[in-house]
Amino acid sequence: MSTAQSTPPPPRDAPGDEPAPPGAAQASAVPAVPAVPAVPSLLRNRSYMLLMTGLTTESLGAGLALFAVPLVAYSLTGSVLQAGLVAAVGQVGALLTTLPAGVVADRVDRRRLVVGASTVGAALWVTAGVAAALGSLTAWHLALVLFGASVVGAFVDPATSGAFRSVVPPPQLPTALAASQGRDAVASLLAGPVGGLLFAIGHAVPLAAAAVGSAATAVCTWAVREPLNRDTAAARATRPVEALRQGLRFVWSVPVFRALLGLFVVINIAFGGLLVGINLELVRTGVAPVLIGVVDLSVGAGVLVGAVLAPQLVARVRAGALTVAALTLLAVGAVVMATAQTYAVYVATLPVAVLLVPAVNAGLAGYAAAITPHEMQGRLASIMGLTGLVAGPLIPLVGAGLLERYGIGTALVVLAGLLAGTVGAIATVRPLWRIGTPQTWADDSLPATGGAA
Repeated sequence: MSTAQSTPPPPRDAPGDEPAPPGAAQASAVPAVPAVPAVPSLLRNRSYMLLMTGLTTESLGAGLALFAVPLVAYSLTGSVLQAGLVAAVGQVGALLTTLPAGVVADRVDRRRLVVGASTVGAALWVTAGVAAALGSLTAWHLALVLFGASVVGAFVDPATSGAFRSVVPPPQLPTALAASQGRDAVASLLAGPVGGLLFAIGHAVPLAAAAVGSAATAVCTWAVREPLNRDTAAARATRPVEALRQGLRFVWSVPVFRALLGLFVVINIAFGGLLVGINLELVRTGVAPVLIGVVDLSVGAGVLVGAVLAPQLVARVRAGALTVAALTLLAVGAVVMATAQTYAVYVATLPVAVLLVPAVNAGLAGYAAAITPHEMQGRLASIMGLTGLVAGPLIPLVGAGLLERYGIGTALVVLAGLLAGTVGAIATVRPLWRIGTPQTWADDSLPATGGAA
């Protein structure tokens, strides 16, 4: 409210000759504050919707293929352990490539990178599908295709992570990341039963689905008109090795990242190995593929519901407390399954155990994106992705190895105990408890990143 409006004018001395009200001049000199434009809905964000469409299709296709891969490998080798080894070899490519891929994603046009890598991935899956259809697919051919697909996927992931930051306003990052969790949940929801059905039709069908998914990512990303990264001249001026060192130094300078990276590797190995052990035990005991798919369906259902709840949870609950609560629920679910060891308990427990995981992923990923410079987003995504990639080759080996050597009972008890112990260690990480809600993320990050900046 201006001074002219709040201060009454003095009595007039004569018509047509009246003094200006006090403060009128100042009020007229103050510019009007422009209204802050409302941020449009993500559903009206064309670039975001294109990226999400392509990545959703890719997630579904990859989910169908990866569900079928252990079954295909087991049918080719007749060995649970060798089937786990094939899956493990397929993960090594991403592990070896992810750090260089993050550097590349910050130095080149991200649109071209995603289109090129996704096209190569589609071609690789086509070769596997054709070989399976002709009856000439071998276990090592399948392992090489998985290896190559994981390599190109290592380039797609950091490029799309940086692209999201380019097309989504910061206030909407938690919602967008929660939607990404929902996307993966839908893929998991459908991958099990649909993958089992397609596998029953023919070994080549789920592999062909992966090719379609990769092709969709290439097409949708090419259709995005908005630049997916800023000027890359500064990034190219830095040598690649030094650029990687900068990314590693930045991540290491944030105490919560430094503390959680290793612990989350163990979490991924323990829970992923538990799921692999359950699936392979069901395969070994002759359970129908469609029923095995229902186990993955239950996981997808829990993640999907959790993704719907995630934006509200992230907005209202401190990220640190939410992380500890979610992982505790995950550990309790693992203990219940290790104790009961029945198909019905697996299906009933898994959706509850993973219910809060999408909120944790959205919260921590949103926090990381909010405090990281735009030009370092690709490197951040690749470095943080190591928690899953380091675990990737070990998950099938640990799950299949424990199952083969000790049986399902001991395997589940060991993995549930490992998961519970790691969650207890995470609960003692002080920097984690200091992460608040999105409104405070910038302030929370100042002590951690000030020195690095």
